[in-house]
Amino acid sequence: MSQDGFRAEGIDTSRPHPARIYDYLLGGKDNYEVDQRAGDQLAAVAPEVWKSVRANRAFLRRAVRYAVGSGVRQILDIGTGLPTSPNVHEIAQEMAPDVRVAYVDNDPIVKAHADALLGHFGETSIVLADLRDARAVVDHPDVRRVIDFDEPVAVLLVAILHFLTDAEKPEQVVATLRDALPAGSFLVLSHATGDFADRGEAQAVYNNATASMNLRSRAEVERFFDGFELVEPGLAQVPFWRPETPPPAGSGEIGFYGGVARKTG
Repeated sequence: MSQDGFRAEGIDTSRPHPARIYDYLLGGKDNYEVDQRAGDQLAAVAPEVWKSVRANRAFLRRAVRYAVGSGVRQILDIGTGLPTSPNVHEIAQEMAPDVRVAYVDNDPIVKAHADALLGHFGETSIVLADLRDARAVVDHPDVRRVIDFDEPVAVLLVAILHFLTDAEKPEQVVATLRDALPAGSFLVLSHATGDFADRGEAQAVYNNATASMNLRSRAEVERFFDGFELVEPGLAQVPFWRPETPPPAGSGEIGFYGGVARKTG
């Protein structure tokens, strides 16, 4: 058993895992045939998925730079997924070398890869924990080793909340995280949506995965920001959130909302 209480035999490679599917769609190599098949099935029913995941990753980069540029020096990345360069700590520390990053994921394979990558980075940690128990994430000693909750923190929930069902109370999960944050902290969030196309077939691909896909409307995603103030341009499709270059053709069909918001009190 690992120090986090997870057993190696608990790693399930018989079913596709969202983090590994995402890695495959990004062109990564840390995935299995079962994940590749699921990714190909997604692309067959939603061909824009290839550019969608890349647009979401580009949103992450811009949002991290925004938070660091606003003075934040601590990042809590929950649902980090498999390491994809540039990683969050690389993006952040390029702007400010003193930024500290705590990564959290519930997949032991993610943790194994991240442990190998982060061994030389003293200002980072990787924690095996589940977003569904947000209080345990906040209280985890390896999170607390890196993150001081008396100082502003940027919490990243990028492409993760749509893997929580309504019964798992994602709004309450976000509220628990919000209440742990001091004023001046940021929430960076992106979420899959079916607002721009019927994505029932894409959702079905996740029926045999380790987590379901739960698409939400703009209004439903906006509720996750309760208690925060969205920064301009508010909640937007990810290619249109503070783009650094003109969004490419076809960006209007990308089914991800993204936003960054600040806790003011």
